[in-house]
Amino acid sequence: MMAMNRIAAIVALAVFSAVGVQAQMAPGATGATAPSAAAPPAAAAAAQVDPAKSFDASVSQIERLWMGAAQAMPADKYSFAPSAAIFVPGQTVKYDGVRTFAQIVTHTIQANYNMFASIGGIKPDVDTAAIGKLETKDDIVKALAATFAFAHKAVANVTAANAFDAVRGTQTRASIVASAVGHAEDEYGQAVEYLRMNAIVPPASEGRPRM
Repeated sequence: MMAMNRIAAIVALAVFSAVGVQAQMAPGATGATAPSAAAPPAAAAAAQVDPAKSFDASVSQIERLWMGAAQAMPADKYSFAPSAAIFVPGQTVKYDGVRTFAQIVTHTIQANYNMFASIGGIKPDVDTAAIGKLETKDDIVKALAATFAFAHKAVANVTAANAFDAVRGTQTRASIVASAVGHAEDEYGQAVEYLRMNAIVPPASEGRPRM
């Protein structure tokens, strides 16, 4: 009987010892032993960028592309538009009403004024309807440069406080900037096709290695 009591006491002591070790190893326990593996480093705080500065960089990028394309197209090609005559025989696509190069550029100018005016809460100081009637390269390139100057002025008014204020229904200044830049890029893609059809390499593509 005494032997059994002695065995029970030993087992109880072992259990109590194990429980004590687990308590010491538990997170937050006083005197807990540090784990052998190093704790992961704390994530660095993301850098904050002024919205006006970020948006201005986006405007500068598309401005560079567009100004290069507009200046690269010869003046006598501003009236160019794709037609069935320049494609393979039997082409069934109809090209009636397709915009000329000049019309693509003036459409982009008008759209820029319309969208960036909402972003900055400012009004263009030009007759945007009249822009659609421009035909010469010099006049159109000048108007294109002016619309990007207006865009830079507009995004300068965007702040962290007002970037997500509603300005057109559910549209905010931030979302309209994205739409404006996206639209200008879409139109630029069409302009690039017109340049290529006339054997002109877009300035933004010059010197790039072939993939």
